[in-house]
Amino acid sequence: MRGLESAISDFIQVRSATLDPQLPPAAGPRALLKARLAESARQSASPRRLVLAQVAGALGLAGVAIALVLFLVPRSATPSVPRRQLTPGAVRSVMKSDVCAVNTGDAFVVPVALQRRVFEEYGIRNARPDAYEVDYLITPELGGASDIRNLWPEPYASTVWNARVKDALEQRLHQMVCDGQLDLATAQHDIATDWIAAYKKYFNSSRPRQN
Repeated sequence: MRGLESAISDFIQVRSATLDPQLPPAAGPRALLKARLAESARQSASPRRLVLAQVAGALGLAGVAIALVLFLVPRSATPSVPRRQLTPGAVRSVMKSDVCAVNTGDAFVVPVALQRRVFEEYGIRNARPDAYEVDYLITPELGGASDIRNLWPEPYASTVWNARVKDALEQRLHQMVCDGQLDLATAQHDIATDWIAAYKKYFNSSRPRQN
């Protein structure tokens, strides 16, 4: 057994001394392997990068398109309801007997200078007289105040819910208050919060009625 173990040991030493010098150094193949792996990783990442670049390009074009739309849409386009932060509504200290005593509509004509301020707040330039009514959110017939917080440029005909429709609601609410069918504070609250919802509620209709 000892002789066999010694022969095996001698064989291994001879083999190592003879063959090891013929083997290429390990650093070269290792570096080549790393280079090939890196190249493979780059090739597999290229389609992903292309997709990401295409997505980024599409998002960029979409952003440009949105910016163009926002820039080209006329700033004079005003929704059917006022902006809450600009026109929350304001009232005078009045009672039911005050608003029902006389027709106060002609006494609350909005001065031209105040109308200009309202248009400036809403970013509307060169407004046509037939396009807007600088209207009271809470009408003076319901105790609305002559305050810029109670005024907004209401479109006449650019939307279904326009100034003429709101006028009909104001008349209905005023009549209901004076007839005792509706509390004044409730009428003020409803028309100031959402006058379109108030119209649907008090006219029991989802669309404006034809005059």
